Amino acid sequence: MPTRAWSGRPMVADRPPIVRDLIPFPGHRVAEMRAYARRHHGIDSALLTHPRVIVEHFTAIDSYSARFDTFASDTRDPELGELPGTCAHFVIDRRGRIHQLVRLRYMRRHTVGLNDTAIGIEHVALSDAQVMGDHRELRSSLRLTRWLMGRYGIARRNVIGHAESLSGPFHRERVARLRRQTHADMGHAPMTRYRRLLRTG
Repeated sequence: MPTRAWSGRPMVADRPPIVRDLIPFPGHRVAEMRAYARRHHGIDSALLTHPRVIVEHFTAIDSYSARFDTFASDTRDPELGELPGTCAHFVIDRRGRIHQLVRLRYMRRHTVGLNDTAIGIEHVALSDAQVMGDHRELRSSLRLTRWLMGRYGIARRNVIGHAESLSGPFHRERVARLRRQTHADMGHAPMTRYRRLLRTG
């Protein structure tokens, strides 16, 4: 059970069980991430040195293995057409098992405008409601998020859904055509409940 501050935000939380299921991450992929960070954030580094945000996503496919294969492939994404390929740091499957796909020392491409400062968590689900209604998956998600909040000092208000990515203070995107780009997954209503559960559950 985490120790809590008077604000309700976990100060210390135990590390949940995490399966290290790392995707291939050779030097050329690190170089791709560094080049992306230069273009989009003005940072000449692939390292996630000071995460301030946690972004919750859902996969829109009902298979962990399919999501792993997509993230491992490092192919140009169909939406933006650039490398490195999209990837989150963690994926939580329908059994509630937490998979770590990338070491936390590296940035990953999961949320335009926040990749320089955000940890990405994907949930194997087809909708927000499926994530919020799946007891095992949601319980693991809350445990992982609380642990990351405590480890990095991330405030509960900075745990957001992908659909909320444009609203926070840390959004920074240098490419003009992408400054209003976001996705619809994990919207404000389910994330309001999620943040409440971080405080109370």
